[in-house]
Amino acid sequence: MNNVVKSYENYKEEERLTTNNARRIEFITTAKIFDELFTEKLNILDCAAGTGIYSFYLADKGHSVTATDITPRHIEIINKSLMNKTYKMNTAVLDATNMNVFEDETFDVVLNMGPFYHLIEKESRDKCISESIRVLKKGGILIISYIPRFLAFQYVAMSNSKYLNKTLAKQLIETGVLRQEDEMCFWTDTYYSTESEMEELFKNKNLEIIDHFAQDGLTPMFSEKIDNWNEKQFKIWCDYHYSVCREKSIIGASNHVIIAGKKK
Repeated sequence: MNNVVKSYENYKEEERLTTNNARRIEFITTAKIFDELFTEKLNILDCAAGTGIYSFYLADKGHSVTATDITPRHIEIINKSLMNKTYKMNTAVLDATNMNVFEDETFDVVLNMGPFYHLIEKESRDKCISESIRVLKKGGILIISYIPRFLAFQYVAMSNSKYLNKTLAKQLIETGVLRQEDEMCFWTDTYYSTESEMEELFKNKNLEIIDHFAQDGLTPMFSEKIDNWNEKQFKIWCDYHYSVCREKSIIGASNHVIIAGKKK
């Protein structure tokens, strides 16, 4: 994970979901659905909290939140933000593939929103999910974010024509793996999944799928246009996106997707 940590240490994650409308829609949609899923006050682990946008949103709602992340800079930012809060939040630098600091069945909800798609080895992905399930109470909810495999090449090729490369397209479609040392690497170590793969994975892990939705759809591809809309226009778009975000065609074409399952 050294490549991933280095990448995030040099990237302003704290601005990713707030700087423009094309990015805000991911947070707006996800927060709305979290409010639907988390109807009681819960004990929540955000095991890849980034700089805490979801951790703080949920804590502000009255949930008890533990925020961890593998990137030290992110936890430093969370701790600094906590100085202006009236509540406490446990924080730690932690690798989501090894959460032995937590006992079995500790949390009502585990947010695994980031680790999965940066684990390029199947064994690491299995460890990550198994750890999330281990620390989750029976009946608790596991949330995993992933990036659709067949969207990845379209997105990057449209963003920058230098990535319009047959070898890169074949690699992403056939393996879903991008390594930082790859000649055509456009990000860092990343694994791109499919909708059917994720649903099968949840079923094999004895998780009852309770939701599966596109966080942002194609919105980031058209950021320049969307960012020129006024707030009324943007709200219409957000409402539209929410109304279709569970459609399979929208899920497969989304930049980020969440699948949620209940531990049996």
